[in-house]
Amino acid sequence: MGGGDHRCEWRDKAESLEAQLSATTAELTETAARLSGVTTELADARATIAEQTETLSKLTDQFAAVKATVEKLQRHVFGKRSEKMPPVAEAIRDPARAEADRIAALRTRREHAEKKRQLVTRRIEHKVRDDQKTCPKCGGHDFTRLGGGVVTELYDLIPAMVERQEHIQEKLRCRCGESIITADPPAKVYDKARFGPNFMAQVVVSKCADSLPLYRQAKAYRRVGVPVNDSTLGDLFHRTAEITKPLSDRLLKLVAEKEIVLADETTQRVQEKGKTRTAWLWSFIARDEAEKEIISYVFSRSRSGETPLRVLGDTLGKLVADAYSGYNRITQPGRRERAGCLAHLRRKFFEAQSTAPDAAKRAIDFILDVYRIERAALDADLLGTEKHFEMRQTASRAVMDDFKAWLDAEQPRHPPRSPIGEAIGYALGQWHALTLFLTDQHLPIDNNASERALRVAALGRKNFLFVGHDEAGENLAGLYSLIATCEANDVNPVAYLADVLMRVQSHPASRLDELLPHNWSPPEPKPSA
Repeated sequence: MGGGDHRCEWRDKAESLEAQLSATTAELTETAARLSGVTTELADARATIAEQTETLSKLTDQFAAVKATVEKLQRHVFGKRSEKMPPVAEAIRDPARAEADRIAALRTRREHAEKKRQLVTRRIEHKVRDDQKTCPKCGGHDFTRLGGGVVTELYDLIPAMVERQEHIQEKLRCRCGESIITADPPAKVYDKARFGPNFMAQVVVSKCADSLPLYRQAKAYRRVGVPVNDSTLGDLFHRTAEITKPLSDRLLKLVAEKEIVLADETTQRVQEKGKTRTAWLWSFIARDEAEKEIISYVFSRSRSGETPLRVLGDTLGKLVADAYSGYNRITQPGRRERAGCLAHLRRKFFEAQSTAPDAAKRAIDFILDVYRIERAALDADLLGTEKHFEMRQTASRAVMDDFKAWLDAEQPRHPPRSPIGEAIGYALGQWHALTLFLTDQHLPIDNNASERALRVAALGRKNFLFVGHDEAGENLAGLYSLIATCEANDVNPVAYLADVLMRVQSHPASRLDELLPHNWSPPEPKPSA
């Protein structure tokens, strides 16, 4: 038996073990390959899950933002009054002040009653008829007057009347026959004018103060027998704007000179061929040394920062405005310092109540606490005084410090793109502007005056839709300025315009301020001949 053919039990076992080892190794290699694939798939799955989780988070934030926007629009369009943001005065009303509020309301009613008593009064006597002069007790007919009678007040409207005037200039001839003299012609707003200053003033005020389109005015005039069309009224409107332009320009210049200016903007449609485009109407508000409010409007083709820069230029002071970037160029170092609006901030938290009611309510309460302090200063007649400054430095600053600490703690708890997250981010991003009022007792804590000034523009936009061209927008802005300043200072805008239309063209330029609405006084009545 050769050595190579030697077989034994141990050799057979070794070969068997080697074969088993080879098979096991192959199986392990295959299993390792499968495990590697599973590991790769698991890593891919984890990456997919992480990506989907991030996408889901973003979609959740977007859904919350869209939901909040939809709810905001629903409240604005369909919501009941109770679902809209209540006015600050209502939100901070103190039940303990109910009696004081009742007395103030009673005082206001008495003031209104006194104004009514100053109206032109016509006494109408109602006599007892002869068939009533029979005594039911004795049957007698002999009656005597008892007191002043029973007085009943009745307010009635005397329909408007347009007067056609014929002015006849007297002509005289000297007996020598060599000369003729003619009386002075009637004063007119402009040469060849066929309408008087009161008529022109009424057209302008009806459109700018009452938002009544010219075609509706023309319809009303035709109803009282004056056949005038809206194009004629448009000519009168724009002629009035041209004549009074020095006054509206002067108002804007005065506003720019003041230490504190409030600004806001809204859209204004302008007609173009076959369509309309969006332009902008800006409001700029200030107070003079006598605390009289001056309101000026500016029309511009765009919303860029060119308009605030053109109006305020290199002036110094403070600008109360929202966070719109168009005001950035005028609020750089060396120019005006931006002051924020707490009412705007309150609105952001109010709109976030649907997604984070508790946090939104807490933020609103902080803001209302500041308004309560301002109301206390108003009730104590301390506005603008050193005592008011002390109240802001102590009570108001403490509220704002607590508010800031709460915002810092609350911010990480909410997605940045959620309504409450955006409101908190806005507050923290604008914190310096929102707290600037703490350093100046004359600085308002909100920009509500500007928003109120633009309401007339919003109503006009709804009623007469658009202006015909850019020049018409500029004319509208100029007349808005004069009429809004009149109303802010309790000046009758019709009487004002009717007077200055006859005076501004010949008034000395150095004394132009005398004709501005907040300085104007009604002319003395001329003595009758």
